[in-house]
Amino acid sequence: MPALPRLPVVADLTLVTAGAMTANVAGYLLQLLAGRWLGVAGYGEFASLLAVQLLCAVPALALQNVVARELVRGAPVAVVRRLGWRCAGIVAVVAVVLVPVVAVILQANWAAAAGALAAAPVLVLVSGEQGVLQGERRFRSLATVLGGVGIARVTPAVVVLALGGGSAAALWSTAAGLSAAALGARAARENAGTAPGSGSFPAPGVPAVLRAAQVQAALMALSSADLIVARIVLDDADASRYALGAIATKIAFWLPQAVGVVLYPRMAQPRHSARAVRDALGVLSAIGVAAVVGAAVCAPLAPLFAGADYAPIQGWLWLFALDGALLALLQGALLSAIAVDRTALAALTWAGLAAEVGIMLLFARSLPALLGTATACAALVTAGIVGVILGSARPLARAGTPDSRARQELL
Repeated sequence: MPALPRLPVVADLTLVTAGAMTANVAGYLLQLLAGRWLGVAGYGEFASLLAVQLLCAVPALALQNVVARELVRGAPVAVVRRLGWRCAGIVAVVAVVLVPVVAVILQANWAAAAGALAAAPVLVLVSGEQGVLQGERRFRSLATVLGGVGIARVTPAVVVLALGGGSAAALWSTAAGLSAAALGARAARENAGTAPGSGSFPAPGVPAVLRAAQVQAALMALSSADLIVARIVLDDADASRYALGAIATKIAFWLPQAVGVVLYPRMAQPRHSARAVRDALGVLSAIGVAAVVGAAVCAPLAPLFAGADYAPIQGWLWLFALDGALLALLQGALLSAIAVDRTALAALTWAGLAAEVGIMLLFARSLPALLGTATACAALVTAGIVGVILGSARPLARAGTPDSRARQELL
């Protein structure tokens, strides 16, 4: 494959960030309106099933990363799309099996549980098309699709809720909106033109997606475990304060997502991989520092927006942001591992998760102790994985030669 031209990285980052923020704002709006229209009793079921939909995004994100990687390596679009359909079929079967399980565990209406899980295979198809745009580095189209998917998912649900519909109808409407978004995502790529692959790499299979999925699952678990444990080890007031402070963690974590999206195709190409990894980690570190400083500066405003009951956490907001910044850096490192199919590195994340949960359950009995444990574990896991990634990454003089391929297998 010929050398990649230098990408207009700042413009691409801006576009993808705008698309992702549009989707996130739409999601927050849906939760806000649902909380108002469904009431306390009805919103509990709806919110828990939305969380199930979030878990359904794990295989979808994994597919997107695999599709983008294989396109960069030269796989034809038709081949990766067939992989997307196979994964969607598998996810659909698993979703059907899980409907009664989710309904019983969450004590939810079966129709509502089915509506939440119906979105799972559609999310896979949407992410497959996003992976095509990402792998071909069509970031303007990708940004449009990201924002469009968020709006298409939320708008039907808002209309249903506004008309007096319940959780089940609203969740089924999100699945319908995602189906329309999948068609729109494919149309966006077709309108952008064709760029058929020509590489000699073997066609990707479902096992490649499963390997990437366990990496995504490890990261998601590590980023959420402290919130779950907080409900166990803290009293109601401190658990609520911790949940509010964790908003700073989520902001610092999600804010630089576009960095990985834009630089991922370069990470997947041997000639550019080492430089792309260093660039991504450098940008993520800079954004993380800015997020921590911003959280410290804006901390006094927290009680004004959330109420005086939350004043005790304002001095800790910078540490919440640091936790999120470390997780964002970890995500960048894990994306680089997926880009070269070195997904065994996720074992370090799983080990860190087990240690974090164990220490929290045994020793953390206050908000500072819980937050300190979460941040320390995130720092250790991130330092370990980033150290391995940077230590093994080497600039390659030539791409595609037997020597470079052998060295890439070591990454």
